Amino acid sequence: MLSKKAKYAIQALIHLGRKGPGKPVLIRDIAEQERLPQKFLEAILLELKSAGILSARPGKGGGYCLRQPADTIYLGRVIRLIDGPLAPIACVSQTAYVPCADCRDERTCSVRLVMKQVRDATAKILDETSLSQLLEQEERMSNSTTAIDFTI
Repeated sequence: MLSKKAKYAIQALIHLGRKGPGKPVLIRDIAEQERLPQKFLEAILLELKSAGILSARPGKGGGYCLRQPADTIYLGRVIRLIDGPLAPIACVSQTAYVPCADCRDERTCSVRLVMKQVRDATAKILDETSLSQLLEQEERMSNSTTAIDFTI
């Protein structure tokens, strides 16, 4: 499951992506407009800055902005940075592998095999989804005139 921290990181990146590269935004403004806790957001943005995804400008007219183009920031990288490995269980992780103590034969373990499929499918989607794609999807949805009909 995606942690709140990772979700907030993605929301903040989307917010900064809407502003465009090199246009700094104050933490306070991101927190208010995205309805995120400011203190928690500060820690998240520092982590994204340390990873080279964001840059920060101090002083008047300062704030955080994207350091990289939105089409080079992928969700898989962001989620791994914030939450760690994508694998649902450690024995299928590519970066934090740990064998299961209770597994008789890892090679034929049905649980491991299905969890590996889950990991692979999740990684494929997240590693191929960029921030720019999220922004484009958001734009399409906000311009859509199709109403959702819940009638039965």
